[in-house]
Amino acid sequence: MVWLVLVGIGLLAGSIGSLVGLGGGIIIVPSLLFLGTSTDIIDELSPQVAVGVSTVIMIFTGLSSTLSYMKHKVVDYKAGLIFFIGSAPGGIIGAYVNKNLDVEAFSLYFGIFMVLMALVLLVKGRLKPMVFKPGTGKVVKTYENKNGQVSSYGYYPLVAILIAFVVGFSSGLFGIGGGSLMVPVMILMFFFPPHMAVATSMFMVFLSSITNSITHISLGNVNWPYAFALIPGAWFGAKLGAFINTRLKSTSLENMLKIVLIIIGLRLIYQGITG
Repeated sequence: MVWLVLVGIGLLAGSIGSLVGLGGGIIIVPSLLFLGTSTDIIDELSPQVAVGVSTVIMIFTGLSSTLSYMKHKVVDYKAGLIFFIGSAPGGIIGAYVNKNLDVEAFSLYFGIFMVLMALVLLVKGRLKPMVFKPGTGKVVKTYENKNGQVSSYGYYPLVAILIAFVVGFSSGLFGIGGGSLMVPVMILMFFFPPHMAVATSMFMVFLSSITNSITHISLGNVNWPYAFALIPGAWFGAKLGAFINTRLKSTSLENMLKIVLIIIGLRLIYQGITG
């Protein structure tokens, strides 16, 4: 029973995480905390252990989805590596700060974070997109989608690294993979096409989850039986999410991202206040 429930959670987390580029931690972490405190299905877990398990699972979610997105050539590897330079140390620091959070504070802060990201996406249409032109210190690229439409996007590497540090910190702190912040940032600030933002985010999630996991493992924050039960579902779920992603319109992807962030964010805020 326990194994089936965890496989199902892994499948759902992998699918949604890969579909909208969040990594799956926003499903795994609250699910483990809820099942441990409100049911007898699994043992009660601390926020630190829930996050530790989530970071291990996201290695497999990130790898599985990245391999799938590679076939469609929508992963910007250079951008992903630049983001990783900032996210790696941020994730390590976030993992250590996580030690000082209790369940209620964890849920409240995590929920507020999710809702804020959704609100940013809601006003995206009113924001003036950045115009990128080749010049000193800028990386400018073009992307042609399957319909032949060409769009430009770009970023300043130093700015990207600094932002990725904040993303990595939130990833290590909340066990969310960083995609919940990086995808909106790539779409809003760097003008990435949504499909490429999601695919590149999952590549970064894969890399950053490795360093985050090492930190959490060293701190003893991983329940290995639960992690092994979650991995199969997360692996195949990530492939399913990537498959669906390549067949959706960009606006559909953004709308799904908003809905997921708001629902989970409000749920966590409620848990943090009433807990």
